[in-house]
Amino acid sequence: MMRKTLIAPMLLGLALAAPAAQAGDFINLGDAFVPAHAGMFEVRLRAVGVLTQDNGSSVSAIGGKVETTNQVIPELDFSYFIVDNLAVELIAGASRHNIAASGTALGHVDVGSTWVLPPTLTLQYHFAPHSRIDPYVGAGMTAAFFFATKAAGGAVTSVGLKNTLSPAFQLGADIALGGHWVANVDVKQTLIQTTAKIDGGALHAHTHLDPTLVGVGIGYRF
Repeated sequence: MMRKTLIAPMLLGLALAAPAAQAGDFINLGDAFVPAHAGMFEVRLRAVGVLTQDNGSSVSAIGGKVETTNQVIPELDFSYFIVDNLAVELIAGASRHNIAASGTALGHVDVGSTWVLPPTLTLQYHFAPHSRIDPYVGAGMTAAFFFATKAAGGAVTSVGLKNTLSPAFQLGADIALGGHWVANVDVKQTLIQTTAKIDGGALHAHTHLDPTLVGVGIGYRF
């Protein structure tokens, strides 16, 4: 069953995208535009809010809950249209997050920080590829690679995070601005889980990070 964190942004996106698609042919945003079509590439640059959920987290021995900070990052993505209505998209971006444990037997514990590189590949269905406003939905996989992980110090002397593979879901829309340029809004929900080994394995923490990625940006079609 999809979590509420996945359903809420998707319902909001559908509510916004559906009327926009119907009005697409009547909105005058500028010059003639290049419609999406088979064999076309699209490159986008987005500003993305990475909103971690930390669902179902736990810490061995001392109890408590894992907390990770949110982040805003730049994201680059590449799309290729297999046919007019189907495209594959690969995104690339990295974010840094602080990690803590709250409500433990030791109180609030700063664990450290980590960078995560989550390349995500999705298959998208575009509802209106020839219209100025083109909503789409997608699904695929995210590979999460954790690197440059640092311990907070004090009681926490070392931290290691396990790389993972997880499903991802997507909803968004391209808005043609004229010529080869488009604006883009996009929401992704990834179901990333990971396990942290703390102080050489003296403690283990597990969490469903499940970050929601909310992005806006600009793209170029060729």
